Amino acid sequence: MNRKPALSFWQIWNMCFGFLGIQFGLALQNANVSRIFQTLGADMSDIPILWVAAPLTGLIVQPIIGHYSDRTWTRLGRRRPYFLVGAVLTTLALLCMPNAPMLWVAAGLLWIMDASINISMEPFRAFVGDQLPTRQRPLGYAMQSFFIGVGSVVASMLPWLLTRMGVSNDPGASGIPDTVKYAFYIGGAVVLGAVSWTVISSREYPPDALRAFDSERPVDHAQVDKRSAHRYGLLWLGVGVLGTALVASLHLERELYLLTAGVAVYGVTLLWLGRSSRSSMFTQVMGDLYTMPDAMRRLAWVQFFSWFALFAMWIYTTAGVTQVHFGSSDTHSAAYNEGANWVGVLFAAYNGFAALAAVVIPWMVKRWGLRMSHLFNVWLGGAGLLSFLVIRDPHWLMLSMVGVGFAWASILSLPYALLSDNLPAQKMGVYMGIFNFFIVIPQLMAASVLGMLLKMFFHGQPIYALALGGASLFVAGLCVLRVREPVMDAVPVTAITGSQSGS
Repeated sequence: MNRKPALSFWQIWNMCFGFLGIQFGLALQNANVSRIFQTLGADMSDIPILWVAAPLTGLIVQPIIGHYSDRTWTRLGRRRPYFLVGAVLTTLALLCMPNAPMLWVAAGLLWIMDASINISMEPFRAFVGDQLPTRQRPLGYAMQSFFIGVGSVVASMLPWLLTRMGVSNDPGASGIPDTVKYAFYIGGAVVLGAVSWTVISSREYPPDALRAFDSERPVDHAQVDKRSAHRYGLLWLGVGVLGTALVASLHLERELYLLTAGVAVYGVTLLWLGRSSRSSMFTQVMGDLYTMPDAMRRLAWVQFFSWFALFAMWIYTTAGVTQVHFGSSDTHSAAYNEGANWVGVLFAAYNGFAALAAVVIPWMVKRWGLRMSHLFNVWLGGAGLLSFLVIRDPHWLMLSMVGVGFAWASILSLPYALLSDNLPAQKMGVYMGIFNFFIVIPQLMAASVLGMLLKMFFHGQPIYALALGGASLFVAGLCVLRVREPVMDAVPVTAITGSQSGS
């Protein structure tokens, strides 16, 4: 066979099931970590910089994991060893997070938790590209979105559900309610169980088989123009140094140092790439970044504006809704904790709508194509976030979550389907890891500038961060029109079972 056979529905189900667990842990993090930080004494202006651990960890971890998973073959296969290690570490972090005694401990645990989630998440993205033919990849990524939605619904609602079951929502001496603690404990068990199911029930193609399937698109080793890399390295380094000096001289927000330092570091890495003659993991990853496929460059802008919006939502929804819709910013008040629990319900709702959207998205793609489907979905999300400005009854925010849910499902699936057809199998992991840069960079940007923008233009009102996110999603929709539609291969749709090499 020189083409990958189509897999059955249940084979795709099993290979994607682990994402339920990964997203369960991520949803608990997204819905509750700002609450934990505030409870441990963090000022609202410090919340974005505390959150920077999450995207920064992904920026470092995912390309490294992708690089090594491309070169791994063990009794457990190519990607599955990373699934399992990441799940174990995530479970341990979830058990510790709600018991953090001090703010700096909680910030460190967020770093560890996000690194662990990334160890599992990056190979899962490459796993779909490894296992499925082009025509089934939208279905595979949509299936991941479905499990992301289902896992996130339950995880986001857990504190609220546990309150209804009689578990105390009183902050108590530690400031962290039992509802949050038990939710994290349950989350640890779900992460480990779901990922273990995928590890046990799935098989992987060995490297020789993947090379045979990809014989018509041989791996393209990065050929770096060293002069160009050196020239651009000097440019980026100069911009970073100048920006840092301006922030210092004008006494701007300290979060901006994160942005200017990142620009300078990128310049230094390009200078290294332009001068280095050694082949190492670092130079290979940076070379692949510098010579990335054109489709990835175009999708980078789609990802940038999409994830800027998502990060704004994750950071500021709790503060915005509790302040505007429940009338309290006091973390120890009953109104604040009621509002924070309602945010958990809203996050569960958008993930539930995302699960439903994941069922609809393959039909949308078949009818409208990948690009127009993604544009429609992210514009729905933009309208949903903008509606927070005009809706005052918190129950009606459920309607806003419909649009956010469709955008979330689309962001988690269609850009990867647009990308994977342009990647060689032998570099699927490292390119998926590099693609994560364009998820991380907008989150670092949001952490750097959102606090300043709110203070300068919106009197520090967190609800306006959601409006900025809504506008960003509209821009993301326009950017996707610049991306080429992949050519679907003519693979028979009949299921072929037992055709993959076992571990």
